[in-house]
Amino acid sequence: MTSETTHTSDLRFSDLNLDQRLLDAISKIGFEFCTPIQAETLPWTLACQDLIGQAQTGTGKTAAFLITAIQAMLESPIDEKDRFASEPRVLALAPTRELAMQIAKDAEQLCHYTGHTVVEVVGGMNYDKQREQLQNGIVDILVATPGRLIDFLNSQDVFLDQIDILILDEADRMLDMGFIPDVKRIIRKCTPKEDRQTLLFSATFNQDVLNLASMWTRNAEFVEIEPEQKTAERVQQTVYLVAEDQKLPVLVNYLKRPEVEKAIVFANRRDQCRDLEEDLKNQDVKVALMSGEIAQNKRIRTLEQFKKGQIQVLVATDVAGRGIHVNGVTHVFNYNLPDNAEDYVHRIGRTGRAGKTG
Repeated sequence: MTSETTHTSDLRFSDLNLDQRLLDAISKIGFEFCTPIQAETLPWTLACQDLIGQAQTGTGKTAAFLITAIQAMLESPIDEKDRFASEPRVLALAPTRELAMQIAKDAEQLCHYTGHTVVEVVGGMNYDKQREQLQNGIVDILVATPGRLIDFLNSQDVFLDQIDILILDEADRMLDMGFIPDVKRIIRKCTPKEDRQTLLFSATFNQDVLNLASMWTRNAEFVEIEPEQKTAERVQQTVYLVAEDQKLPVLVNYLKRPEVEKAIVFANRRDQCRDLEEDLKNQDVKVALMSGEIAQNKRIRTLEQFKKGQIQVLVATDVAGRGIHVNGVTHVFNYNLPDNAEDYVHRIGRTGRAGKTG
């Protein structure tokens, strides 16, 4: 979440009757105007309405649901003496570690002046440290991946019976990755849907996702942003027809052009990504690998180096790529095409973000 977002609606955050502390945090980040998804959803969600939202990645949906959650807690504060550790008021579920960590980072920025605490529990990170955070302090916003949260529920290190707001992000991806049984178990531990607000976001809506949405929400408003636009409007797309043995030389040639400042190269399989990283290193490209087999702490370091420009190119699989939320990515290269169109949309959505072109 950065100040690079350009407004594409006429609605200012200051028009929404938000708490001044939250407005100050929004202003500190650099936001003034709402994006279309924020302008469409916030009037509903700030009125405590359940919501099902369809929007592409990079549209500002994370800020939309976090602003809703923080404003709700500010309007209905609970005295700390009536709170217990391990009992969050807001739960945000995301399918991947990287996405969950990005949501938590954005939440911390928005809570800068409000005093709310944000805790993330994700796989691949130190279990004991996360457990200590849950047990030793009040948790306002809990951001989690399904598998790790199930672990903490089983060990009774977290309780969800005080959840006021449940957020489900990238519901279609959770379905694709087989997390729905875990998500169902988690939701059964939450406050009943009649007593909580539920916000569900998804890039796509097939019948399975719609069935789940109707099961978990109550009288939800459905908001759809630019449904006919399947690929990002600000992304220029080009196809190069080259023989298999010419792919690498052509890719290297493009990566060494001055306009390619920050790039992501996608391949379908981990072994392809490994080979490609090695080949690019041999061509003196500043490159690093992002895939599920890389240790989480190393992936975090790699992302930070990429953000700072110390690495020019990331080679990534689709699952790892979903968690790459970095402004300023100038180019995305598909070394081979994904098996389905939605993965293609998510790949190219790594560029052309926050009002920029790509």
